[in-house]
Amino acid sequence: MKLNNKEVLVCNCEGTMDIDAKALGKACGADTPDVASHLCRSQLGEFQRHAAKAGDGGLLVACTQEAPLFLETLEEAGDDGPDIRFTNIRERAGWSKDATKKTPATAKMAALLAEAALDIEDSQSVTMKSSGVLLVLGRDVTAIEAAKKVSNRLDVTVLLEPGSDLPPPSLMDVPVFTGRVTGAEGHLGAFQVAVEAFAPATPSSKASLAFAAGDQAGTSVCDLILDIRGGTPLFTAPEKRDGYFNPDPGNPALIGDALLELTDMVGEFEKPRYVDYDPGICAHSRAGITGCVRCIDNCPTGAITPDAANDRVAIDPYICAGCGTCASVCPTGAAKYALPAGDSIYLRLRTVLRTYLAAGGKTPRLLVHDADYGTDMIATMAHSGGGLPLNVLPFAVNQATQAGLDFMLAAAGLGADRVLFLLNPAKTDERAALEGEINLAKTVLDGLGYGQDRFAIIDEADPEALEKMLYGLGGLSPMPEGDFLAMGRKRSVMSLALAQLHNAAPNKVDFLDLPEGAPFGTVEVNVDGCTVCLACVGACPTGAMRDNEDKPQLSFTEEACVQCGLCRNTCPESVITLKPRLSFLDDAKSPRVIKEEEPFECVKCGKPFGTKSTIENMVKKLDGHPMFQDKGGTDRLKMCEECRVFAIAEEDIHPLAGAARPKPRTTDDYLREREELRQAAAKDMEEKGLVAPTKDGDAG
Repeated sequence: MKLNNKEVLVCNCEGTMDIDAKALGKACGADTPDVASHLCRSQLGEFQRHAAKAGDGGLLVACTQEAPLFLETLEEAGDDGPDIRFTNIRERAGWSKDATKKTPATAKMAALLAEAALDIEDSQSVTMKSSGVLLVLGRDVTAIEAAKKVSNRLDVTVLLEPGSDLPPPSLMDVPVFTGRVTGAEGHLGAFQVAVEAFAPATPSSKASLAFAAGDQAGTSVCDLILDIRGGTPLFTAPEKRDGYFNPDPGNPALIGDALLELTDMVGEFEKPRYVDYDPGICAHSRAGITGCVRCIDNCPTGAITPDAANDRVAIDPYICAGCGTCASVCPTGAAKYALPAGDSIYLRLRTVLRTYLAAGGKTPRLLVHDADYGTDMIATMAHSGGGLPLNVLPFAVNQATQAGLDFMLAAAGLGADRVLFLLNPAKTDERAALEGEINLAKTVLDGLGYGQDRFAIIDEADPEALEKMLYGLGGLSPMPEGDFLAMGRKRSVMSLALAQLHNAAPNKVDFLDLPEGAPFGTVEVNVDGCTVCLACVGACPTGAMRDNEDKPQLSFTEEACVQCGLCRNTCPESVITLKPRLSFLDDAKSPRVIKEEEPFECVKCGKPFGTKSTIENMVKKLDGHPMFQDKGGTDRLKMCEECRVFAIAEEDIHPLAGAARPKPRTTDDYLREREELRQAAAKDMEEKGLVAPTKDGDAG
């Protein structure tokens, strides 16, 4: 059987799965497959035969457990061999207590095989380089002992907390210092640790380890950090910071595990670039005014910071741990999860649901899970219990928290009866963002008449409890089986999904009121106070606020609005109010004129410029300003840009010039002034009948 030009090998694992070969081939839209029963052992020749004829399309083996054996077999053959991939239909479908000869898991197996046969776009990556420079932070002899264990593999330095009391080592084979850590930043291969009260150990230490006098401060640059001080870690979400380990100092086993990992962290390492960021549609800030901060508030690692100089955010791919909460909450889709890259996740979603439904599957329930915790839980259920129900379709992603409103609406629009998110209960710091998106999705579907029980988070740590919960889910009214190809950024995907959901909705409303913070809505403008200055147009990141090149006009497109608040925060007149809601009217897709005015005409040449309200408001505010006190001063405000320049040139007015400089005074000026005063005094005395003094000072 071939799918997407790939040779598909199916095995019933020694008869432990009921596989209807003819029905499976039909469900996949392909020929009837040859179903093996012992492909990894007695029928290994069949694998080799199919591998030899697979061609450029490659080989898809429906088994993951024996993948190492199959790969080794190809290597021993000495040929380059075909491109080979593996998928698990046993634990995820065949080993279900619901799967019998009467009710085989055909539809589910077909969906899983069709998904695995897709060609997924490769993701980008970043490179981190480590030379093995390790800084061990501690407060007692445990730190020195740990450093000694890896000193032959790594370049180790020990930094002890001030006041640490421990005996001096008999052999100082690792450098030991004391200092108080005041902060740290960086990642694997590029850590910087700020230290105060830094001093080296003295070689004359006797009863206890002593340190040289001094109070130096500086920065320690290292590739790796082992923090066994106890207390507050250096970084938020420390378990997500590559190259940083902070095991419990009282647990030698955890310290040993950390040391084992550290010894392998030398060389170059590839890390996925988890987020594809488009600053052009980011709603964080404009002109220094802040709008949306959802990604910053929800990032558990601190990888996202404001970039005020460029009116955007900065996402550090080396610190990013790939939880996906930024992409989940981003209203514009500026932050898009890139593992898998492109639109692959929507293609997988559509393939799984459409194949399952087309093969006769009913009420598909999507179980979104990660590749580690979720996969292990599903495997444990299959081995020790009843496995997954036949209508629960496992959907593996890098992190379950990467899914946002767009994914949920797309799944519902494609016919998913429920969308369940299986989370690791230990990752509580990533849950809040997903809960917010789920609550919003519930509000939308409930308003359309589908009910609000379609989405849920499952954080069971017990596989048995998880199995019981999945089998105990009650029935819901069936979702319409929609079909659309979700592509592009978040807004376009949500637009397609919402249109599908509204067209088939039991309750076809025109508007849905949404809670504050929802990424949909309109704006209410006090038109009497609006001067059509268009500051909001320049601030709007999505083009929801628009102007008109031909005349003073402000219009608004509701479908493009993400309620970031930049227009409200930028408006100099404070006349804009946000109103979160979801409109299903066609009018929401087209610009709606909010206010327009006749342009103000230049009083000199008649050229239209600005708006009457803006010019009149400006004249009113500046009427008493010193720069416009001369006759006709405010008339220049009523002129276009060209006439204003001519007017200033003709009137020899320099509004920015200072007052005239006073004429310098000279000695002659002072002598002349003194003589004038003497003459005035003599004349006054003469008029009063007094004898005026002579120049020599004697009375005449």
